[in-house]
Amino acid sequence: MLESRPGDLFQPGDLLNNTYRIECLLGRGGTSDVYKARSEISGNLVALKVLKQELAANEDFTVLMAREENIREIRHAAVVRYSENHRTPDGHIYLLMDYVDGPGLDKRLKQGPMAAEDLLVICRRVAEGLQAAHARNIVHRDLSPDNIILRGGDPAEAVIIDFGIAKDTNPGAQTIVGNEFAGKYSYAAPEQMSGDTDARSDIYSLGALLLANFRGAAPKLGANPMEVVENKQKPVDTSGVPEPLKTLIDRMCAPDPADRFQSAGEVLAFLDNPDGGSQREVPDAPAEDATIIVPKTSKPAPPPPPASKPAPEKPKKGGGLWAALAVLLLLGGGGAGAYFGGFLDSFLGPSYPEVRPYSLIAEKQPDGPVQIVGNVPSETVRDGLLALSQDADLTLASGAIAETWGADVLDTVQPLEGLREWRLVISNNKARLSGSTDDPNVAEMLNERFRNGLPGALEGMAEIRFELPMLPVAEVKAIMESFADCGPLVRQGNGHFEGYGPSDPILISGRVASTATRLELFDALRALAHERQVVLDVEVLNDALCVVEQHLPKAPSGGAEVEFAVGGDTEEPNPSGRFFVGENPVIDVVLPDDVTDGYLTVSILDVSGNVFHLLPNISRGDNAVASLRGGTEGEVPVRVAYSLEESAANGGIAFKVDDSTLGKSKVLVLHSAEPLFDGMRPTSESAVGFAEALKASYEADSSRIRSLDSRILVTAKP
Repeated sequence: MLESRPGDLFQPGDLLNNTYRIECLLGRGGTSDVYKARSEISGNLVALKVLKQELAANEDFTVLMAREENIREIRHAAVVRYSENHRTPDGHIYLLMDYVDGPGLDKRLKQGPMAAEDLLVICRRVAEGLQAAHARNIVHRDLSPDNIILRGGDPAEAVIIDFGIAKDTNPGAQTIVGNEFAGKYSYAAPEQMSGDTDARSDIYSLGALLLANFRGAAPKLGANPMEVVENKQKPVDTSGVPEPLKTLIDRMCAPDPADRFQSAGEVLAFLDNPDGGSQREVPDAPAEDATIIVPKTSKPAPPPPPASKPAPEKPKKGGGLWAALAVLLLLGGGGAGAYFGGFLDSFLGPSYPEVRPYSLIAEKQPDGPVQIVGNVPSETVRDGLLALSQDADLTLASGAIAETWGADVLDTVQPLEGLREWRLVISNNKARLSGSTDDPNVAEMLNERFRNGLPGALEGMAEIRFELPMLPVAEVKAIMESFADCGPLVRQGNGHFEGYGPSDPILISGRVASTATRLELFDALRALAHERQVVLDVEVLNDALCVVEQHLPKAPSGGAEVEFAVGGDTEEPNPSGRFFVGENPVIDVVLPDDVTDGYLTVSILDVSGNVFHLLPNISRGDNAVASLRGGTEGEVPVRVAYSLEESAANGGIAFKVDDSTLGKSKVLVLHSAEPLFDGMRPTSESAVGFAEALKASYEADSSRIRSLDSRILVTAKP
């Protein structure tokens, strides 16, 4: 349970859809938060996964929530039960699921090592849940200690939660988060680094988390993805782990998916009979020494000393022809592919250790260098990649790759120089290239180049996106300043510090003097924004109001309210503050109960540029709060503009709307410790004169003014 913050979407006690009462916040995530709630109807506890407000309009994330809802078809006690998505009246989307009461394995991890016996129990329970999910072609992809809860603290009651990035492997199904890496580096299978995922990836993750909880510490794999990829190629360290947990983890966490248990059912079979025979045979399994990793070096590493080998077979007749053919291949058009792929190393150079899978990752971050890590089949390929990157960690190795693999990789990465960022992930012959640029011509050229797939024998596609360049904040501010004719315009808290990204909306608030200014401001920002959204929360006033707005004192609100009514034989409340020609506005200022002393000044600035002082004025000079209250405590209404009937009978300012001054006027309510002005202001004066007097009063004694409240009054034709 986490402590609630004021910015959280829901607070304890909130009632959702007249059914679910929020009790506490359980967790915060990148795309959603999870709350504990209780049904007001059944009394049952539930968990609510709430999509963050800024993502509720993003179709990708709403589809993702819908797909997670569909996992409710998995019926197993070890898999959290989902119900359905709901939307609150104000547009917030949440997913209803069972509330599982108990510690997560991440909490147990922080408490220290767990007993092997308990971990075997957890493994059986979670494997049963995975078996049910995999039977419906659902792969979790993010199995980690924080996604397994022990109901009531019992290892036999482990429950898998959070299928938020689960992958549906049914034919034709889409993975909303894409096919790139999904999950946590510490527990992800090696093939997930290159976007390949199947049921065996979940088996790896389960083994990795079992090992972490046995050790009482998460695995340390490196400080960046490059180091992680390299370390993921190595077997996990299970030294000191007792049997049968050691063998179980070794076989679950084999770097090559082909060497692992192939299904959750095989894991369960092992748990039923740990001593049931030798390990499963894997076709063409490499010899133990084939897992040697050549150390990082900037120069060709000398080949390892040859191990003792059986006597070579007697060369067959025609062996010299093959050597001659190799030379001819190098001289002919087909020789380049064989050479770059390392195919001819048996004739021309050293052989290298075999690795599985054969992987390479090359990437460039915005404003960063090209980084490359992985395997290469020859020195020529290595040198070609080193020419592109000074930050490369390349290992000479052999593997299950095409003859032209090296040449194809170079043909892929060499044209990418014009991209702002890009990433190439290769596993054996499967590859995926993604990137972005702010130059539409570069995007068009590269997409055309890779229209039919990646070069040569590389199996995969390229996705090069055109993205708008960052829009500098300074350019937006320059436009705002050029149209600020009614005080400064304010840029709301959106966009990055240095500018607006491709999807960042431009949000501006403030006041302008006319509708024409607002339209011109919008057009100027729209031309600058390109495809970005422009939102103006800008109030249109008038020149007279704007003159005063720029000279108003910087005082807080005092809580005084301005109430309107329509005068006549019977007064009719008018909460809208909108009056039509011929109507008689009645204005009351409601003093809050804590305003008991000082002085009240009430003025109305009309659309014609004049200011009318409603309090004090020549006919009503006493504006002391104590006098206005007349000994009454609590909230007190003070009438400052009367109905025509009241004015005729008892005096006081009254007015009627005519068609000569239509538009917005503003009622100002100032509470001060002392009278604002030396002497009485005239009942009516120009906005400029009043603004100058107000400014002088504030500069003479800024502490004199305690609060400022206001409200707009609108006059219009019926």
